[in-house]
Amino acid sequence: MDIQRTVALSVFFISAFLLWDAWQKQHLPPPQIQAPTVAGTPQPASPGAVPTPVPGVTAGPAVQQDTALPVGNRIQVITDKLTAEIDTAGGDLRMVTLTEHKSAEDQSKPLVLMRDKGEPLYVAQSGLQGEGLPTHNTVYNASGSSFALAAGQDKLEVRLVAPEPGGVRVAKIYTFRRGSYVVDVAYEITNGSAKSIAPDAYFQFRRDNVPPPGAVQMIGAPTSFTGPVVYTEKGKFEKVNFSDIDKRQKNNEPFYSKKAVDGWVGMLQHYFVAAWLPKGNIAREFYAKKIDDKLYTAGVIVSAGTIAPGQTVSVDMPLYIGPQDVDTLGKLAPGLDLVVDYGIFTIIAAPIFKVLHFIHNWVGNWGVAIILLTVLIKLLFFPLQNKASRSMAQMKILGPKMQKLKEQFGDDRQKLQQATMELYKKEKINPLGGCLPILIQIPVFISLYWVLLASVELRHAPFALWITDLSAKDPFFVLPVIYAITMFVQMKLQPASPDPVQQKVMMAMPIIFSVMFLFFPAGLVLYWIVNNVLSITQQWYINRTMEAEAAAKGNAKR
Repeated sequence: MDIQRTVALSVFFISAFLLWDAWQKQHLPPPQIQAPTVAGTPQPASPGAVPTPVPGVTAGPAVQQDTALPVGNRIQVITDKLTAEIDTAGGDLRMVTLTEHKSAEDQSKPLVLMRDKGEPLYVAQSGLQGEGLPTHNTVYNASGSSFALAAGQDKLEVRLVAPEPGGVRVAKIYTFRRGSYVVDVAYEITNGSAKSIAPDAYFQFRRDNVPPPGAVQMIGAPTSFTGPVVYTEKGKFEKVNFSDIDKRQKNNEPFYSKKAVDGWVGMLQHYFVAAWLPKGNIAREFYAKKIDDKLYTAGVIVSAGTIAPGQTVSVDMPLYIGPQDVDTLGKLAPGLDLVVDYGIFTIIAAPIFKVLHFIHNWVGNWGVAIILLTVLIKLLFFPLQNKASRSMAQMKILGPKMQKLKEQFGDDRQKLQQATMELYKKEKINPLGGCLPILIQIPVFISLYWVLLASVELRHAPFALWITDLSAKDPFFVLPVIYAITMFVQMKLQPASPDPVQQKVMMAMPIIFSVMFLFFPAGLVLYWIVNNVLSITQQWYINRTMEAEAAAKGNAKR
């Protein structure tokens, strides 16, 4: 029994350390970034001017970057899923509000995912490369300043027209669709000049390295990552850390660049993602680089091909801006669903979420879904748990005999251990029988933790009464207190250790874990409470059965 408790305690405290480390990363304030000291305020670029590369920063693949966003007129677009603001300077997507998702700072307001004012700065830009062609600094003309998706209307187009130097007419067209977070960004290029042209189109994100409000930092959980991501069939899913881009610049190395015939580029943050999704198997080049002290850009370049005089060519680039919904992302592009990553236990967490999602579709409440998932997990491991519970019950019955051995051998631990093992052998008890279920439950426990914190479906999901967000802590700490009570009852049903030190440690565990659970997601504590209640019921029933069997056996010997 000493071996069993030692293993059990080790597993519990290792798990506690992992979760405590995760909690610290989640709740500690992000490091403060010192704003750069500059002489004067940068002025917006003049309309149509060619942007100047930042000194010391290697220019992208023919995409030159400036430090300040030009300012033009704003165009507001309203659909059933989002509200967007487009600036005529560059035709940039400057603000995107997801109307069906709440702000992490104030749940009475919708989430602003992209913005060009305040922190984090985060916009979507695009342009053409070629002499006289419009870039992300060119000022466009628009037919209106406000557009809304009307009832019964499936799509909405916003058309921006660029100046025509050299006779090349360019229109930048945004297409918004009902029920979709995908925005099509297209260039319609008409070559009215006397010679052929071969422009390239670039599509990029501009973002600073400030984490979004409510960002979660979890041990081993890539969903807490904020920054550029690139996917290709050959290279698979790749994160491009802002810090790695910094190192490249300091070492005077080229910016991040990758050529491929497939894949996409995105900007990732907790729960949400924006991604440029090139169509088909066409040549493309991905890039990421630093353009200012804490300002970065990441994007993709594709060729528009050769356009003969009088010919019109369109370059279309879908842009997804929305939540990390696994089902939706998996249908849009290969590998896009990989942005939802549950860390080292993905192999366990992904199936758990699928089952949880299936149950939720049936019951309509994520809290109830967690309860039913706990029951299913308990049933799945019932054979192992039943064997462990019987082992615990047998050891509890042997409690008086164990006490006699302790009194007989006193402080001679070697003889006590030897006599204990002989007693186990005689009674056919495996002292490690109760450890396997604990070992199995720890990965499941941690996987569910990441599922709760990484799945946007559970963000701000209510359960009942005071639990209005299963991905956040219990605001009144009721669930952790209930958990402590259930764990204490569970300890009482297990055999007591003959070692007084171990007894004190075991009795302290409900307090230790309940204090730790004060700051963990309510959904995770709910799972563990239900698990404890089921374990208590099972252990109580087996204890009574085993005690009755032992009593009957004793009476038969008389």
